[in-house]
Amino acid sequence: SMEDYLEMIYRECSQSGYSRVGKISEMLHVKPSSASKMIFKLADMGYLKYDRYEIIQLTETGKKAGAALLHRHTVIADFLQLAGSPDVLEETELIEHALSPRTVENLRALVEFFRADPQAAEQYRAIRRGRQNR
Repeated sequence: SMEDYLEMIYRECSQSGYSRVGKISEMLHVKPSSASKMIFKLADMGYLKYDRYEIIQLTETGKKAGAALLHRHTVIADFLQLAGSPDVLEETELIEHALSPRTVENLRALVEFFRADPQAAEQYRAIRRGRQNR
């Protein structure tokens, strides 16, 4: 849950330079009071700066952690899309917290391999289609 908040705050702050409690609660589909509690925790941990006007900004530590979380999310989503997942976002959310950084980087290398070799990617898709038709 904390990682989801930090990733979402990173996304929002990357676009706007800051975020607000209401925006984060809306994006994560939680009550503002729940978002506020988690934001205080993240601030206490040194990831965020949070002021009384509800402005949320990332610290350098928060920026690094948020970038790593977004990278992990993107790699897993790219892999699941390549694998033919019927619901990439939902499945990414289910598994992203359980994978080690090494596994994420191995998935990134696999995705890059298929992107660099369209023939291999097509062979994979043909095998996948063949299995689906059984």
